Amino acid sequence: MDIRVVVAIDFGTTFSGFAYSNRADPEIITNDVWPQQIGSLKTNTVLQYDSKYKNVIKWGNPALAQKQTRKNKNSSSKPVELFKLHLGNISQNEKPPLPHQLNYEKAISDYLHELGKLIKETISTRWHGIKFFEHVLLVISIPAEFDDRAKDTMRKCLYNAELINSKESTKVEFTTEPEAAAIYCMRNLKEQSELIPINASFMVVDCGGGTVDLTMRKLLKDNKLSEITERSGDFCGGSYVDRKFLKFLNRKLGESTMNSFRENNYGQMQYMIQQFCQKLKFHFTGNQSDFDPFEFDIEEICPVLKQYCEDDIKETMEDDDWIIDIYFEDLKSMFDPVIGKIIRLIRGQLNSCKGKCSAIFLVGGFSESKYLQMRVKEEFGKLVPAIIVPKQPIAAIVRGACAYGLKMSTIVDRTLKYTYGIRIIRDWKVGDPPSQKVPNLQNKTYAFVRLVTRGSKVDVNQEFSNTYKPPKPDTTRIWFTIYKTTELNAEFCNEPGMKFHGELAIDLPDTHLGLNRKVEVSLIFGKMELVAKAKNLQNGRMYNASFDLDLH
Repeated sequence: MDIRVVVAIDFGTTFSGFAYSNRADPEIITNDVWPQQIGSLKTNTVLQYDSKYKNVIKWGNPALAQKQTRKNKNSSSKPVELFKLHLGNISQNEKPPLPHQLNYEKAISDYLHELGKLIKETISTRWHGIKFFEHVLLVISIPAEFDDRAKDTMRKCLYNAELINSKESTKVEFTTEPEAAAIYCMRNLKEQSELIPINASFMVVDCGGGTVDLTMRKLLKDNKLSEITERSGDFCGGSYVDRKFLKFLNRKLGESTMNSFRENNYGQMQYMIQQFCQKLKFHFTGNQSDFDPFEFDIEEICPVLKQYCEDDIKETMEDDDWIIDIYFEDLKSMFDPVIGKIIRLIRGQLNSCKGKCSAIFLVGGFSESKYLQMRVKEEFGKLVPAIIVPKQPIAAIVRGACAYGLKMSTIVDRTLKYTYGIRIIRDWKVGDPPSQKVPNLQNKTYAFVRLVTRGSKVDVNQEFSNTYKPPKPDTTRIWFTIYKTTELNAEFCNEPGMKFHGELAIDLPDTHLGLNRKVEVSLIFGKMELVAKAKNLQNGRMYNASFDLDLH
């Protein structure tokens, strides 16, 4: 492939960004020019539509935060946000509601289309003669828990957004967010090689807006990475401090006041949160001697809030000139529950790796919090020799994803998050569940046969195989149903936590061989996709194997 430029896209739940590099001169550049923003390495994953939700009017930061002006004083148009959550494997009630005229695939496609226009414009400005669909490799970073269905949907949305010219394009690669962050940290290690010798391990703690993800990696020779524990994570990113701030205002101004404000002036509420971040959150060190009580001036920042206050609160606030004093303990109490969760996650990873951890890297936007850094150093400074916040930690994932696109051999293995196996038919045994008996076949039952177990370390493109025979001499096609589960020793496909993953159809035209047609079925864990193949062991013939994903 004539790849000249690598473009990495970090399509995030709350913020997104991109980075790019030319293979001829592999300096990685992180985009920092956005609509109505200069100097920011990311912009908001937000859209503002027309009244019919057909056309995008604004995207990024301008679609979300609005300072109150005379014109927009009573503006109630709501932005569309958090639509990435619809790709995740979470319950329906946890997915944010979207306007009934809009489905999540359209929202994702529309956002990527706007982002894509900026990417194409940036690339054509940097380098003359680049043909986007021919010369550009896209690397998309995705959460580690995204399954093949989510990746398939992302491909569809990239095609709809005109970022690839066919859904099956070979010019797009996926890497997981923890992997990308680890690659970025490894590049940082090259500059500090005395910190981590070959075969030593390090932890990456990715503190984003909504989530925190942790993985342990081992540094191998030739700048390759091995994953040594199963990743862990939780919902305890920086936006949870913002939520605590809103709860603080609930107590001061009343819950009904804040609910009305959110309902009618959402953009101005977001502007108020941004002011809180810029004036307080980003500067909080956790050191009382650095802190002066802060006057949060409602009249200056969001005067429309006043109209929603009930009379008794209004009277009290007028006496205080609409100023809310925020003291050290107030702000500390907004941070502590969130940071406490992060510290518990780090402790859990250190316990599970058992071996020595040479360094902890803090990346992601929230990692720039001085208070978080101080608390992590306090807790783990004696156990771990180095606790590092690399430069541009907010861009760690997108820069790591770009580095992955430049050299895809960096990742040598992965730790599986699921046990994978195949549903087979075997003889019925006493104690087998009646629900798994095979209809029309006497004394036969369906069972789950494990091919690879959760927690196994698998090399990139490693195969896991088993052999099978057709159930009848005249069978011309066998269907293998692939399941996955987080359990280690599952026996049946109807157990709790078991998920259908896909179906594998194998043609068996050689009926003259009867039952003497052993088939080897293999699951291959490729760079980011699960590949299935089948081979007739009698004659060495490879069979057509189609892998149908459950896309419903």
